[in-house]
Amino acid sequence: MNARAGQAPETGDLAALQERVGYRFADPSLLVRALTHVSALPPSQAQRRVDSYQRQEFLGDRVLGLAVSEMLLEHFPGAEEGELSRRLADLVRKETCADVARDWGVGEAVRLGEGEALTGGARKGAILGDVCEAILGAIFLDGGFAAARETVRRFFHEKMLNPVRPLRDPKTALQEWAQARGLPPPTYRQSGRIGPDHAPLFIIEVSVNGFESVEAQGSSKRFAEQACAQKFLVREGVWEDGE
Repeated sequence: MNARAGQAPETGDLAALQERVGYRFADPSLLVRALTHVSALPPSQAQRRVDSYQRQEFLGDRVLGLAVSEMLLEHFPGAEEGELSRRLADLVRKETCADVARDWGVGEAVRLGEGEALTGGARKGAILGDVCEAILGAIFLDGGFAAARETVRRFFHEKMLNPVRPLRDPKTALQEWAQARGLPPPTYRQSGRIGPDHAPLFIIEVSVNGFESVEAQGSSKRFAEQACAQKFLVREGVWEDGE
């Protein structure tokens, strides 16, 4: 697939993309619009934003959120609202959508202006994430929610079961871990500071009742606290090293 800057993908390229997405459009113009970045349209075109993928991206974002929310309720019947919200946020974030767009191989099919194409727009995560949502919006317009839901389930299910990013920041995870055991919240204190004034390193200690405290350092107190919490979670086997 090799759509040139500003030009629509050829019919064969669109057919191949539909094959990878797993959906055949009754109205292929919806897919073409989903692939059209605003920079690909002439500046003189009064409706250039309307004719780009932006409106379908807006719709696809909502379709994705609903389909993923439904999927989460089915697969995690015992999860509370907070966990569901974190899982939802991870799955609908631009980075995850960009990963799906790469799975579809949409990069070379995206219509871009010459300047955006020359600066690597077809590889930019923000654009790929937008295009993923725009395609989902296009599928909804073409085939309804059932078709869009099926596409979401096909490509987001594995990502739901195996998130590549921690669903919680270390401090929040440690606090929830302590609360689940009936313990008071962890306490943090600065136990030292090293380095020059223009580039200090803060040493922070975290304590949880009944457990040995942990120290870590960071370029700010906040970073050091996060490092402490992560180190504690790894030591206790709650998180794997590298999370």
